[in-house]
Amino acid sequence: MSQSLANPMAKTLRLLVIFLGLFTSFSLFAHGVDESTKQFLAANQGVSILPFIYIGAKHMVTGYDHLLFLVGVIFFLYRTKDVLLYVSLFTLGHSITLLYGVFNDIQVNPYIIDAIIGFSIVYKGFDNLGGFQRIFGYQPNTKVAVAIFGLFHGFGLATKIQEFQLPQEGLMANIIAFNVGVEIGQFLALGMVLILMSFWRRHKSFLQFSTAANTLLMSGGLMLVGYQLSGYFIS
Repeated sequence: MSQSLANPMAKTLRLLVIFLGLFTSFSLFAHGVDESTKQFLAANQGVSILPFIYIGAKHMVTGYDHLLFLVGVIFFLYRTKDVLLYVSLFTLGHSITLLYGVFNDIQVNPYIIDAIIGFSIVYKGFDNLGGFQRIFGYQPNTKVAVAIFGLFHGFGLATKIQEFQLPQEGLMANIIAFNVGVEIGQFLALGMVLILMSFWRRHKSFLQFSTAANTLLMSGGLMLVGYQLSGYFIS
């Protein structure tokens, strides 16, 4: 094997090992809620706008499954208006089901919904690799797919909130505040991702390693699906 081919392959393998190691560690805390947040949600009574904004923002910033999906969504989007369009479709989707799920007390198995969220990551990585065109000769509507998966991501957020059986008093204001926090967290995290990607796109390595990056994205999604389905069958 030539030296020029061996180096990129070695780098890709190192990235894969690092990514899988990190993801395995993070999976232990998938959609986790820290102890202080648990105590607050369990004891809270009435309207608490700022705390719920903070909790929503923190949940999105640390919600690597949501962020991995968004990374896949924006990976090949170069124009600001395209980024805004796709992120808005995702935001609309998860906002609808977050609010609808909580206010109508729609219970969804957390393992199943998180497995679907994991599948959304696999889907976007596969889409970025041109898998649909190459294997099926068909390209699904990406905008529709992002909006639909946004609905499932919203149910994931709603399911986590409903675990704490929040009191009805002030529920609407608190959940709206939580959703606002989610959008703030999404904006901050996505802003950092876009800054990093804008630097990466200036180098030849972006196109050279785009296949490896989206393969890693799919690997992460598959691990999340497997982890959540294992939890479902064990529990």
